[in-house]
Amino acid sequence: MKLNEILKNVKPLQIVGDADVEVKGIHIDSRRIEDGFLFVAMKGTQVDGHRFIGKAIELGAKSILCEDLPEPQEGVTYVQVESTEDAVGKVATLFYGNPSAKLKLVGVTGTNGKTTIATLLYNMFRKLGYKCGLLSTVCNYIEGEPVPASHTTPDAIELNRLLARMVEKGCQYAFMECSSHAIHQKRIGGLKFAGGIFTNLTRDHMDYHKTVENYRNAKKAFFDGLPKQAFAITNADDKNGMVMVQNTKATVKTYSTRTMADFRAKLLECHFEGMYLEVDGREVGVQFIGKFNVSNLLAVYGAAVMLGQKPEDVLLVLSTLKSVSGRLEPIHSPEGYTAIVDYAHTPDALENVLSAIHEVLDGKGQVITVCGAGGNRDKGKRPLMAQEAVRQSDRVIITSDNPRFEEPQEIINDMLAGLDKQQLKKVISIVDRREAIRTACMMAQKGDVILIAGKGHEDYQEIKGVKHHFDDHEVVREVFSSNA
Repeated sequence: MKLNEILKNVKPLQIVGDADVEVKGIHIDSRRIEDGFLFVAMKGTQVDGHRFIGKAIELGAKSILCEDLPEPQEGVTYVQVESTEDAVGKVATLFYGNPSAKLKLVGVTGTNGKTTIATLLYNMFRKLGYKCGLLSTVCNYIEGEPVPASHTTPDAIELNRLLARMVEKGCQYAFMECSSHAIHQKRIGGLKFAGGIFTNLTRDHMDYHKTVENYRNAKKAFFDGLPKQAFAITNADDKNGMVMVQNTKATVKTYSTRTMADFRAKLLECHFEGMYLEVDGREVGVQFIGKFNVSNLLAVYGAAVMLGQKPEDVLLVLSTLKSVSGRLEPIHSPEGYTAIVDYAHTPDALENVLSAIHEVLDGKGQVITVCGAGGNRDKGKRPLMAQEAVRQSDRVIITSDNPRFEEPQEIINDMLAGLDKQQLKKVISIVDRREAIRTACMMAQKGDVILIAGKGHEDYQEIKGVKHHFDDHEVVREVFSSNA
C-alpha cells in the first residue's frame, strides 16, 4: 500500500520526500522493522521512539512518521504530525483494511470484570454458532486459536493486525478489553465499535493517572467516542455509571441488581458450585458465585441481546458457561477445605471476592486470605488492600505478588502500615509466596476457605525485570498432593 493512501485520515504538518512510496509494514518497535516498513516514532511514557529513527532506517525503514523531524536521509520519506499517538491508530486502521468495520467489535471497560465479560461474550457467541475473536488480559483468541497477550490492550498496530487476522478467518464478532491506559494513549484510535460496556470504577492505576478523576475521564472518553449506531451498556449500580454515558452518541442501556434498569437480575441462591438467578423475569442456574458476578453476567446478557440475540437463547448458553481462569476459581482439598484462586488486585476486587466467599460460607467456616500488592504501581492502594483483607478474613498472610523492581519486604511494610495493633493480631507476613500458600493450607481445617488473591491466571512472578515461572494453581495442587 502507498504511503499517501494510509495517510488519508491524518493531517501532516509536512512531508519530506516521496509520499508515493510503498509501505510493506508498520511498527513502533525499531527492532522489528524490515525493508520497506514505516517506522512510527512514539513519545512513550518510558522511552522516546525518536531516538531509534536511525536504527529503523538501518534495518530498512523507507518512511518515518514522527513529531520531531531529524536530519533527512536520502531515500527516506518523513511525515511530521502533531501527535504520533493520535495518528498511529488511524494509519494502522487504513493499512490493515479497516478490519473493525468488517465485524461487530464490542469493547469492555471499567476497573473490574473486563476479562470475565469479554471472555464470556466470546465463549457465548461461539456456542451460538458464530466465528469470533477475543482480545483480553489472559489471552487473545482468533476463532479458537490462542495468541498470547502481554498487555490488556495491544498497541494500535498490533490491534489492527489481530483484527485483520480475525476478518481473514471469517470472524463476525470480536470482544475486547479496553484499559484506561489504552484509551488514554489512543491505542484504540480509528477503531469502529458496535458497542461498549462499563463495569464499575474504583481506585486503580494511580501511578499512571495520578487522580481518580483522570482515571474516570480516560474510561469516559471511550464512550464519548462511540458512534451513533453503537450501543453503550452501563452499570446503574455504580455511582459513575451514568457519568460514563452522559456525552455519548450511542444508544444507552442500563443494567442493575438493585434498581430499575433495562436489564435486571436478582440472586436467588448461592453455592460454591454456582448460583440461581432471576434475569428479566426468567430463572436460570449459572456456574459462578458472588454478587459481583451477577452484574458481570447481566452485562453479558444485555450485550448479547443488544447484538440481536433472543433472551431465551442467551440464558440457555449462559447456564453452560464456566468461570474464566483465575477468577474465583475453586480447588477442593482432600481434607475438606477449599482454596480459591482469584486475580483480585484492588481493594474493591478483594472486597467483592471475600463478600462472595462469605455469601456461600454463611458463617460455617473460616476465611484465610493470602495477598500482596504489585511493585512499581500505585502505593496508595497497598494499606487499603491489607485493611480489606483483614476486615473480611479470620487470618491474613501478606506476601509477595509481582515485586518488579521494588523490594518485596518494603511492599509488605506499606501494606502493614495500614493496620492498627488489633488488626495486626490477625496477620502474619511471609515474603516467599510459595511458603505463604503452604502455610495457609497448614492453617486450614475442614469447611474453611483459603483465598489466594492477586495473580489469578498469571503463571509468573516478575522480579527485577525477569519473569520467573510461578502459578498459584500449581502450588496449591502441589501442597494438596504432598499432604495426601
